[in-house]
Amino acid sequence: MGILQRAKPLSNIGAKQVGFTLIEMVTVILILGILVVGVSGFIIFGTRIFVESSSIDQVLSQSRFAVERMTRDIRNAVPNSVRLRTATGGSYQCIELLPIDSSTSYLELPIYPDDALVSGTVIDNGISINAGQYALVYPLASNSSGVNDVYQASRNKRFELQSSSSSANVLTLTFTGLAQFAEQSPIKRIYFASQPISYCFESPIGNSEVKLYRYADYGYIASQPAPSQMGTAVLMAENVSNNLLLEPAIKLTEQNLMRNAIVHIEPRFSVNGETFKYQHQVKVTNVP
Repeated sequence: MGILQRAKPLSNIGAKQVGFTLIEMVTVILILGILVVGVSGFIIFGTRIFVESSSIDQVLSQSRFAVERMTRDIRNAVPNSVRLRTATGGSYQCIELLPIDSSTSYLELPIYPDDALVSGTVIDNGISINAGQYALVYPLASNSSGVNDVYQASRNKRFELQSSSSSANVLTLTFTGLAQFAEQSPIKRIYFASQPISYCFESPIGNSEVKLYRYADYGYIASQPAPSQMGTAVLMAENVSNNLLLEPAIKLTEQNLMRNAIVHIEPRFSVNGETFKYQHQVKVTNVP
């Protein structure tokens, strides 16, 4: 028969102590600090590159949209409606034009020397005519006195419409009053339009940054208006760096008997030390 004996506790004498020395802790802290500084520097550098690239991409997208919008409007302008104005001090440069809503050929219109009438007929090619639009026939550029056929009502090239009705592919126009167009169009062309628009590069006094704005719904003004005469604008683009006196953002080659009008769009954009410039030509292909 076995004999049970009580186990004796182990003695703690001579047990090994586990831990870190001060030198080891300082070394680890230094190594971790170096790693943190290196990683954070890498992250900051990558973040800065991302932010700068995003800013450049944003300006590129914005500028492309603005130039494309200008291009579409200019190509769709009523003949001889494009005109350019630059402020004497270079605080702004504006291009004004009248976008075409629709066009067709006319059949019968009150044109001098015929009597003035309140109606006329045109070919109905599916166009939509609304009250408040204007009919234009044979608009020409400014004459020697600086009077433009499109914007000067007394030239009798533009009359407001009250209504229209269609029957058998013929559209009957009703004007708001007696109308008598000044001249026949050589190709019997008639244009319909609503309101002029303007694109203005503006550089406020004391501010070197130039911004591009779009103005609309300010009506017909005989002399090309300044931005202060056109009401509220829509911001189209920022970060334009042109000196509008020395490096115009827009140039205009006016139409003559041998060529169409050509608009040169040449804005320069600068962001985060990067600069890029557009050199874009737009031809106004519409003819009276």
